[in-house]
Formats: sequence, C-alpha cells, structure tokens
Amino acid sequence: MAGHPRQTHPPAAALTRPGSVRVLLADDQPLVRSGLRVIMADHPDLEVVGEASTGAEAVRLATEIAPDVVVMDIRMPVMDGIEATRLITAGPTATRVLVLTTFDEDDYVYGALRAGASGFVVKDMALDDILAAVRVVAAGDALIAPGVTRRLIAEFAGRPEAPPARPQRPVEGITEREREVLALIGRGRSNTEIAQDLFISVATAKSHVSRLLTKLDARDRVQLVITAYEMGLVTLPS
Repeated sequence: MAGHPRQTHPPAAALTRPGSVRVLLADDQPLVRSGLRVIMADHPDLEVVGEASTGAEAVRLATEIAPDVVVMDIRMPVMDGIEATRLITAGPTATRVLVLTTFDEDDYVYGALRAGASGFVVKDMALDDILAAVRVVAAGDALIAPGVTRRLIAEFAGRPEAPPARPQRPVEGITEREREVLALIGRGRSNTEIAQDLFISVATAKSHVSRLLTKLDARDRVQLVITAYEMGLVTLPS
C-alpha cells in the first residue's frame, strides 16, 4: 500500500516553524509514527514534515523535502533502513539519519552506522531521550551512548566477519596519544571520561577528538567508534 494519501506532507514553503528541527519519520508501524508525531507536536522546536512506511518512500521524501533528521527504522518493506540510510546520506541534502531500532532483535545496527547513520536510539527508551537524540543529531553531533557502544561491540565481536582484535599498522599522522583517545572513544567514553582516564583536561580531550575527526576524515563520533573497532584498538569481551 505504498503512496498512501495519509502520508502526505505540506509544501516546503508552508512548512516550517522558524528554527524548528524538521523531522521525517520512517517506520512501517503506524502506531510508532503516530506516537512520535503526537509527542513532537508538543515541542515547538521539533516539527514532523513527513512520514514514510518503507525505506524507498523515506529516500524519496528525504530527497523531496530535505528534512534535518530522518528517524529511521531498520526493518521495513520494499527497502530496509540500512540501504535507505546509505542512499540518503550519500545524497545531495544535508539530512542526517537517526536509526530507531529494537536492539535485542536487530543485528543490523553496525551496518546502519557504516551506511552513514549519525547514531541510534532504542524503541524502549524514554520518549524524552529519543527527542533529545533527534536534537543532538540535528545539531550535527553523533549520538551513541556509552552503554550502547559496549553492547554494539559485544554484539559484533564474535561474528565471523568481524575484524581481528589486534592492532593494525598505524594510521598516517595519528600520534600515540590520539590512538589512546581513539581507543577510549571506541569503548564508549565521553570527553569527560577520556579526560579522567588520561589525566588531561576536558578541553584537551575535545581537541584530540577534533583532530581525529579531521585526520581520519570522519563525519562524527560514530565513525570514530567504528574506526577504533576496525583498527583493533578496542578490547573486546572474552
């Protein structure tokens, strides 16, 4: 039942409350979309500008209306959320993707992050946390909570296709200190925790993270987590 009239969106010129985050909801469950839409309606800084029930529809709407953030389910008909994320983040708009998943059932989160998602939230999280995640991603940051990072690493540590848990050759231009910071990012440490672990200031930790983003040509912190894992800098669970 693709192309439902109920999934229409107002013309771009009619949209938007000034300064609001424009959100596209992509989920094949109408109740999920409806719940998020109703909740976001109570927040003046968030505005739902479209809905999609398939990955293909999400890609089309993202291209047409260029929302700030797509809240993307992974398991959808026609095209899954991973491929939809890949197409949206590779497209001409500046739209960012926040994956919405049931982590205990979905083993596709790593693929979604590799496809360009800026983070992910779990469907059983508190709604306020999900809304906060939308704002974080819209602001250009990545959202990958430390606890979820560790679960993500554990999930993929034992998979046959996982990279070996050993250091690879040094990346060009990365200092030893930056490797230490990258390893801590890969373990889900925040800037404050990195500063505490390395006995440096939070400002210095932030500077190291910024340099890593530049040197590794990483879009955000999520990509640094993936890089740390693939370089073998993360200590995997035994």
